[in-house]
Amino acid sequence: MARQLDEQIAGRFPVGQRLRVLDVGMGQGTQALRLARAGHKVTGVEQDPGMIAVAQQALAAEPEGVRERVRIVEGDGHQTGVHFLPGSFDVVLCHGVLMYVEDPDPLLAGLARMLAPGGLLSLLVRNADALAMRPGLAGDWVTALGAFESTSYSNRLGLDVRADRLSTLTATLAGIGAPLHAWYGVRVFTDQAKDGAEPPERGELQTLLAAEERAGRTEPYRRIAALLHLCGVRG
Repeated sequence: MARQLDEQIAGRFPVGQRLRVLDVGMGQGTQALRLARAGHKVTGVEQDPGMIAVAQQALAAEPEGVRERVRIVEGDGHQTGVHFLPGSFDVVLCHGVLMYVEDPDPLLAGLARMLAPGGLLSLLVRNADALAMRPGLAGDWVTALGAFESTSYSNRLGLDVRADRLSTLTATLAGIGAPLHAWYGVRVFTDQAKDGAEPPERGELQTLLAAEERAGRTEPYRRIAALLHLCGVRG
């Protein structure tokens, strides 16, 4: 996903431009720190104190120049209008958040308002059109059959959450003034990997990533990915 995001940023903004980035639901700060290392000014919003503590610890280990470019705000993604003025950011990230939001439309509308004209909205969501893949490949036929018409599922944390359909989000993005510009699949081949599994050796890992990246932009593979990475552009 990082490669996909970098591709979209490189295609929209001049090389070397220091971007204003908002990362909503920043978690442990993986993307926020990566973008700050690249020279961008990043504001992370997170409501989980535990995640904030992990992100702050990781940030403390960075060089001073990186630390100065990151700001962490404790809050909910629905509160962006309280903390920031409309049009304050060039890039807004919302990765792995929508599955925990019962009604995502107000959240997405608020995020779109944070974008400057021409700004990039990056979403990572669970793919509702492929919910049957994981249980089906695991031989859980009952769950697979029930997943075909559903947008609800139990995640690996045991939580009941929701997924999004590409067609629905495409319509939503058009309606909030940030129409879909590009989309990718994420975890096409590797969704069956167990949590905590050791990564392969570097050479094999690079080959794996190359295969995943190719599948994530290629039909029909990207449509059966576990996750979808959608990029909208503010008009």
